[in-house]
Amino acid sequence: MNCPKCLNELHVQSEICPHCGIVFEKYLKYHPEQSARQDVQPPIVTLYEDDEAQPLTQFLFHETQQTTLADFIGRAIILAGLVIWSWQLISPSIESNAVGNSFLHLVNLPFHEAGHIIFRPFGTFITSLGGTLGQLLMPSICTGVLLVKTRDPFGASVALWWVGENFLDIAPYMNDARAGQLPLLGGNFGHSAPYGFHDWQYLLTESGLLQYDHSLAKAVFAIGSVIMVLSLLWGGLLLVKRYKDINRPC
Repeated sequence: MNCPKCLNELHVQSEICPHCGIVFEKYLKYHPEQSARQDVQPPIVTLYEDDEAQPLTQFLFHETQQTTLADFIGRAIILAGLVIWSWQLISPSIESNAVGNSFLHLVNLPFHEAGHIIFRPFGTFITSLGGTLGQLLMPSICTGVLLVKTRDPFGASVALWWVGENFLDIAPYMNDARAGQLPLLGGNFGHSAPYGFHDWQYLLTESGLLQYDHSLAKAVFAIGSVIMVLSLLWGGLLLVKRYKDINRPC
């Protein structure tokens, strides 16, 4: 099976030729004489060794849906908003708890509490850790579904940004393990609440790492920041690719 324009042989089903970038449906609309050719009905794309040598690139950047100009503008606005929001969350200190004062903290909270319930059968320590696991698992699942199931890499990049934001959300409470000054659910504070109520005070005490709470919090905050920046770069590269596709002549 050959591409009707560049004549490269193809065998993986797709709406776009990975070699020359044409959209088959659009190309055949303006070149009806090609539609009569048996070797281009239906359009099926085959990737040979030169394409299979970069499976990760294909996986992260290949979209099955065509992007319209309106879609492109909408995605560009979303990405610009995430860039600004990232700066507002990453630039303040951990102690400022800027992430905890963001409305996304309220979005993350139900998944945190659900994590405690889901991991309860695995003992007290894992139950306490389950809150953190819960709020990391949900955006991670969203990232995987968008990337693998729906083949929406841009949506996956936004979900990955949410994963990074959750790391930032965890860091202030980890940093507060010894001080116990941040408010907890129900109006308690770590220094006055019963032992075990402050997740990270309990987790770090039980694991003998309480004296490293600030260092661990900085590491988690850094991991989250890197994930957020990488997700923005991913989304930006996808937008550049789609912009070129939109403006490429048939």
